[in-house]
Amino acid sequence: MIKGISFLRPAGTAAEYERLASFFSALGFTPGSGWNEESSRGASFLAPLGNLEIVDGEMSSVADILVEVTQIDAVRDAAMMWFRAQGEDPAGRVTAAADTDWKSRMFTVEPAAGQVFGFWEWADPLKGKPVAVEGDLSAEGMRFAIVVARWNAVITERLLDGALDALLRSGAARRHIEIVRVPGAWEVPAAARTIAERVPAFGGPGAIDAIITLGCLIRGETAHYEAIYNEVARGIGQSQQETGIPHAFGVLTCETLEQALNRAGVKAGNKGFEAAVAAIEMVSLRRKLVDSTFDGEGA
Repeated sequence: MIKGISFLRPAGTAAEYERLASFFSALGFTPGSGWNEESSRGASFLAPLGNLEIVDGEMSSVADILVEVTQIDAVRDAAMMWFRAQGEDPAGRVTAAADTDWKSRMFTVEPAAGQVFGFWEWADPLKGKPVAVEGDLSAEGMRFAIVVARWNAVITERLLDGALDALLRSGAARRHIEIVRVPGAWEVPAAARTIAERVPAFGGPGAIDAIITLGCLIRGETAHYEAIYNEVARGIGQSQQETGIPHAFGVLTCETLEQALNRAGVKAGNKGFEAAVAAIEMVSLRRKLVDSTFDGEGA
C-alpha cells in the first residue's frame, strides 16, 4: 500500500523558496505537481528512487538529505554554474567531491543559508545495479545456416559476403556454416522454417544454433513490395518464436538500388555483417539463459 515518500523542507522566505526551486531545477530534477494554496505553496521535485533509512551508530552530519547521482563531477559542475549564474561565488557554498568511509564520493552544497544538501555516488559504478545477462561475440563451436535470396543478387551476394566475414572473424568454422539459396525474399521464411525444424538445436549431427536470413526488396522494382515485406518479416519472426532458434533478420527493404548498395557495404555498413553479429550474440545469450543459474539479484 506504500506509494511514495516525501521530505518537506520549509523555506524561510518567499525569496528563499524561489531560490531553492531554481537550484533544483537547474540540477535536472523532474518537477512534480507541487501545490499553491492560500496558506502555502510547494515546489516538488521527483527522483526515480526514494529511501527511508534509519541509522544505528555513527551517521554523517554533513546533511540530512542525501541525493544519489551518477556522474557526480558533472552534477557538481552544474551546481557551480548555478551560483555563477546568480552572480555569486560558489567558493564555500559547494565543497569538493571527496571520498567517504562507505565507498562513495560526496559533495555538499548550500544553495540558501542553512539549507545544506549532500550529493553522492558509489565508487563502484555497478553498485546496486541489476546484473545484466548479455551475449558474447565468440562464434567458436557454433553452427549457422544462412538463407540467402538470389533475387537482386548484386545486393544479396554482398550481404552474404558480409555475413561470412563476421562469422569467420568471430571464430566460426567454415564446416559449421551452411548456405541455402532460394529464388527470392518470399521463399526465405519457408526455407528458414524447414532448417529450424529439421533437427533440434544444440545437439545431433547437423544441428543449427542460429539462422541468418538475407534478401533484398526494392520498392521501385516490386509493385506488391509492402505485401511481400510484411509476409517475409512475419514468417521469419514466427519461425523464430515457434522453434526457439534465433533468426537474424538481414532482409533489406529499400526505395532504390542506391539505398540497397549503401546498406550492403558501400556507405552505411553491411547489414549482412550486422545480422551475423546479432546471430552470434543471440546464440550466446540463449545458452546463458538456458544453462545459467542467474537469479536476477543486483550487485
